Amino acid sequence: MKNQTSPYLLQHQGHPVEWYPWCEEAFERAAKEDKPVFLSIGYSTCHWCHVMAHENFEDEEVAKELNRHFISVKVDREERPDIDSIYMTACVLFTGSGGWPASLFLTPDRKPFYAGTYFPRESAYGRIGFLDLLRALHKSWEQDRQKLTESARELIEQMKAVQDTEKSSLSWQHLSLQAVRQFKGSFDEAYGGFGDAPKFPMAHNLMFLMEYYRVNRDRRALEMAEKTLMQMYRGGIFDHIGGGFSRYSTDRYFLVPHFEKMLYDNALLLMAYTQAYSVTGKEIYRQVARKTAQYIQREMTDSGGGFYSAQDADSQGEEGKYYVFACEEITSLLGNSAGRKFNEYFNITREGNFEGKSIPNRLHKENAEEIVYSAAGSGGCRLGPNGENAEGTIYSASIHRLNGKNAKEILYSGGREEYSHTEPERLLSKVYAYRRQRYQLFLDDKILTSWNGLMIGAFARMYRIFGQDSYLRQAKSACEFLEKQAGKKDILFVSCRRGRCQGTGFLEDYAFYGFGLIELYGACLEQRYLELAEHYCERAMELFADKEKGGFFLYGTENEPLIAPSKETYDGAVPSGNSVMAYNLVKLWQITGKEEWRKQAERQLDFLSFFAEQYPAGQSFSLLAALLYQNPPEHIVAVLKEEKDLKKLQKLYGKDADIVALWEETEEYERINHRATLYICREGSCRPPVNL
Repeated sequence: MKNQTSPYLLQHQGHPVEWYPWCEEAFERAAKEDKPVFLSIGYSTCHWCHVMAHENFEDEEVAKELNRHFISVKVDREERPDIDSIYMTACVLFTGSGGWPASLFLTPDRKPFYAGTYFPRESAYGRIGFLDLLRALHKSWEQDRQKLTESARELIEQMKAVQDTEKSSLSWQHLSLQAVRQFKGSFDEAYGGFGDAPKFPMAHNLMFLMEYYRVNRDRRALEMAEKTLMQMYRGGIFDHIGGGFSRYSTDRYFLVPHFEKMLYDNALLLMAYTQAYSVTGKEIYRQVARKTAQYIQREMTDSGGGFYSAQDADSQGEEGKYYVFACEEITSLLGNSAGRKFNEYFNITREGNFEGKSIPNRLHKENAEEIVYSAAGSGGCRLGPNGENAEGTIYSASIHRLNGKNAKEILYSGGREEYSHTEPERLLSKVYAYRRQRYQLFLDDKILTSWNGLMIGAFARMYRIFGQDSYLRQAKSACEFLEKQAGKKDILFVSCRRGRCQGTGFLEDYAFYGFGLIELYGACLEQRYLELAEHYCERAMELFADKEKGGFFLYGTENEPLIAPSKETYDGAVPSGNSVMAYNLVKLWQITGKEEWRKQAERQLDFLSFFAEQYPAGQSFSLLAALLYQNPPEHIVAVLKEEKDLKKLQKLYGKDADIVALWEETEEYERINHRATLYICREGSCRPPVNL
């Protein structure tokens, strides 16, 4: 384990458990010694992974049982999404739900025969403890192995059955309408978001709703997106002190988060708030995006330009300790007068809203008593009700009576609040500096190609809309980092940490990085980024495409073959690789005009329409791609002459249009009057060329 690059694996190298990484040696030993394999899947910032490790893997008695009767394998789900996908599917089939830590027991030929998530050390309240489970499974392995292996065989057959799909008979317009209706049906009118607690940002759902509004002028779609964006900003899920968003809200109010911060959430939310500003022009959305970008630049960016993966929820073994404050801390730091104003502004109270202390928030109350939340862990990181990834503790939020009165609803003014530089806002830097030196957060400093692709796309979009040069520099720097690591091998890596890169890229690596490159080209119009985007999308088609049934497999011809094929199509915590590929193919066709990209885009949308018909709201990024396909932006070919022409072109058309910038005349595109000339087309109709 000591030679691994994964922070998650390195966290376990000192355990008394004899851990192996996923490798041939582990399974060969299992076969030779006739032992089952215990497979533990998690990631470095998962709270319940830490809990299970402390209760079980650091325990000498548990370790003795594991070492004597099992071969133990530890996997970082972020470095091996293929293993995580296959065995999480098995976990869901076994138990009806899944999450992290994932705990599975396999035959030496890698077939799962038992699965679960978090297990406490001791059995209690009708739930089996890990020690008792190990003893029971060892007994079954010795005495009733045929039953276990038959169960594993049946599961594998079920997983290998490739679902036949056919193009939906419903139009994408109808599927989009159905998705919007589903979102309307589950929308929380009082507090934003969809469904009950826990609530996840699911920024791509909001991006779809805003695009649906732009195309169809459905005001309700925009209202749902705006209310959710405003509630998330005002709640504790947004870090008002240091910027950035936590993983999800444990309550319906977006007040008490699961405190870990993930790069992919913040990338997607940056895009959502940037889009909201573009659609509405409201300054508050720009400010939320700005603060989130500052957080990424300050705490999540490697000196080489790449972006780190995550920050932990725990400090000194306590979840959220880094983020919460007592009233007295603030008044002691800022002085009584400024401290009281700061506490009032950010709702930091003596009673607190999280285990006796306060999560700073801007959920303004109008004649309402305090709302107090009890955080009671339900035991385990789980998948959400629709299968979305839900890392971390699930909490219950209850409203208590104070002074014998019922707590009233939190009321706020939707998107109408204007951002202002109040005294508390000006004091944030001092409170932030104090918080940084008070406790430490664990940083998962591995750099994942897929998540970096999303963040490159986010910074590129911010540059297009806000015009701030630092955003473009950030996107280019991350791109240069990834290209340097890829070198001349023509294969993307999965992760890189402290100069060591490993793993042959999966579909998400190619799809998400391709997305980032397309966005980066749209921001700066430098041809090399478009060429790179085309190259990696072509490679994705070579490595992962199912040429018979359509769609893309998660792992490809140059990855390790696993026990079953896997195609991910559901847009959960992040959009699926298949959805993002659909978006990429549509954009490449619209930018380049190449017929092959159009054919591939249509084929991919036909494939995804089957899944969109089954559950439209679970295909928001596919729906975005379809909306884009059916409602293309203005297409401009610009024959430029001087550098100032490019800046003028970007200022006038860069926010919305697809632009191809040429510096040399062609037979088809010439300069008129010896000046920079634009050829503008929209909806199949082209205007006469005009000078810029």
